[in-house]
Amino acid sequence: MRGSVYYQTGQLTKAIFVEGAKKEDRINPEHPHYKCIASYKSMKTYRDVWNNLGNYLKEHWKIKDFEKITAEHIDAYISYKIEYYPSRQYLEKVVSALGKLEDTLKRFALHTYGQERDYDFSIRQNKLHYAKVQQLVADGYHNRVYLDSKLIIDNLSSPKHKIAALIQLSGGARSEGVSLIKKDQLKDITIDPISKEELGIIETKEKGGKIGDVMVETYIYKYLQDIIETEGVFRIKYQEYADDIRQTCLKIGIIPHGSHGFRWTFAQNRVRIYQDHGYTYEQALQGVSWEMKHFRPDITEHYLGG
Repeated sequence: MRGSVYYQTGQLTKAIFVEGAKKEDRINPEHPHYKCIASYKSMKTYRDVWNNLGNYLKEHWKIKDFEKITAEHIDAYISYKIEYYPSRQYLEKVVSALGKLEDTLKRFALHTYGQERDYDFSIRQNKLHYAKVQQLVADGYHNRVYLDSKLIIDNLSSPKHKIAALIQLSGGARSEGVSLIKKDQLKDITIDPISKEELGIIETKEKGGKIGDVMVETYIYKYLQDIIETEGVFRIKYQEYADDIRQTCLKIGIIPHGSHGFRWTFAQNRVRIYQDHGYTYEQALQGVSWEMKHFRPDITEHYLGG
């Protein structure tokens, strides 16, 4: 499908929205209005999520065609939403809208090509269940900054988990950016243009293929370098890493916020570094946003409690 994100969601809306369609028809598999949407309010809610998804895929995955959306993209999008510690109600709304998108894409294909295409976004329910079980959703805004990150890291059971957490805390990497690091990603020691201190550069490739540099303290860089020299790569299993963080937090009496808590803490610390070196608040927001592989400065404000 061609056209802007908003044009495409408009076309999809035409395929699924039937004003005034009766409920008994919408739940009847034999009726033409099966699974259609009859409410303007519901349609707007779903379409808002579809627009957001489309813009996310365009920015992070270079996907511009809704017909090319796969379960992998849905998985990544929900993970992206979870990173911001959404409310339970909001994440449920997103998951519901993605389910309706699956229905809509099948219906659109049937009307356009004469046959359904195989879309399966059931991963969304698994992600929602996991987020609830792991307490990655809230009943409202909740700041996920760790007040004592070093205490958590010092008590992690795995040395590699400690290094992964330090990279997230020091450089703001996402969890997928620390799960596998190869030798060619180590870009040597450089001077931080903000603090003028020596920092190690790690090139990370995170979900959506977004590549960028993560700057970490030199001792972390050297730990990582030693492991890669010995083992060939630095590798951890994300689920084991997440479980280690959670169990450690519970053991030492800290509310667990997952690995993203280290990224949140980085954002706050890094904004202070910018300001301590003469940058305005607005300049700090934009700079940190770029370092965290975002574009808009207002994204950083979310990490600061805004």
